[in-house]
Amino acid sequence: MKVEGDRSFAVPRDIVWDVMNSPAKMAAIMPGVDSFEIQDDTHWNAKVKVPLGMGLLHMTVDFEKTEERKPEYSSLKAKGKGVGAIMNMTTSFTLAETASGTDMHWVADVKILGPVGAMGQRILQPVVKQQVDQVLTALDHQVSTAAASASPAA
Repeated sequence: MKVEGDRSFAVPRDIVWDVMNSPAKMAAIMPGVDSFEIQDDTHWNAKVKVPLGMGLLHMTVDFEKTEERKPEYSSLKAKGKGVGAIMNMTTSFTLAETASGTDMHWVADVKILGPVGAMGQRILQPVVKQQVDQVLTALDHQVSTAAASASPAA
């Protein structure tokens, strides 16, 4: 299932880039993260709880940054395993500087296999959309906070 969208931020592109390319900052905005471990600059993993209509799906997700063109483009792969599900995701974002801040275009292609995946796109699409909305709302807050702390005191 492929989802994509656009988001605008009233902050400079370098601030959005720094948040989006920091594994620790990304872990802070991902919903349901129980624990998080960084192996190196391009590999990290997280234990997450994904809400489904029938309860929580506990997954271990390995992330790998696959491409980076600072400060405009980054992509990553994520592979998750849990009881009844295997998740493969590729995602990327492109940042463009604007007069009022930064525009971001993002794309995510999520594949869920196993019994959970058998529920079908009709059931899983709202779950994916809810997770994406939570991440983007948290990202708005994170970049605003980063911009405020980067601004010189008046």
